[in-house]
Amino acid sequence: MSDETENGLAEAPDGGGHPRGSPGEPAPLQSRAKFLENWNWASVAQINGGLCERGRAQRGINTETHATVAAEWEQKRVAELTLLETLRFLRSCHRRAPFLFFNGNTFAEIGRALAIALFSDLSFHRRKEAASAVAHFITGVLAEDLMAQAVESLARSSDLKAGDRVKTLRGSTQGVIIRMLKDGRVVWRPDGTDGELIGLPESLLPSTRNGR
Repeated sequence: MSDETENGLAEAPDGGGHPRGSPGEPAPLQSRAKFLENWNWASVAQINGGLCERGRAQRGINTETHATVAAEWEQKRVAELTLLETLRFLRSCHRRAPFLFFNGNTFAEIGRALAIALFSDLSFHRRKEAASAVAHFITGVLAEDLMAQAVESLARSSDLKAGDRVKTLRGSTQGVIIRMLKDGRVVWRPDGTDGELIGLPESLLPSTRNGR
């Protein structure tokens, strides 16, 4: 079963939800709604077909799992679930591989579209990173706890000031804010260097010394 990474969006559901999930989950993942309501199984198959066509792969179904996954999909899409439950379901659909090819991309594309719609109030870069974390979780590349941490950090508003420790959106570089500029940008110094970088607040996340 081939699952090549591609970007793509599907139609996103309307409306949000209410944070009634487990207290241990980040607030965005506790939101409840019929997140899959706008995607019937035919539309899922259409997404997969488009991916197969672009990837020049055979379009078809896995006769061992297709009927079961399709039936469960139609049940889940009219049920009110938390966002985390929805993402877990999308991951389970990928793992059961109801299609011959591009299962991961098919369900990751739906998850990515959900994230973009639900986090529409975030900056472009934060929204893109949140969607990427969700997609990587669905395809099994990113562990659930790391995905949850990423979503929580990205959804948190940035109220940065001089002296705050920060990290890049991907967490590869950490440092401390030196000063705030009048145009809203921040000047910060990466750890272990004497140089200074200038960036937009939405390109940085709050951080502690150990990187969390």
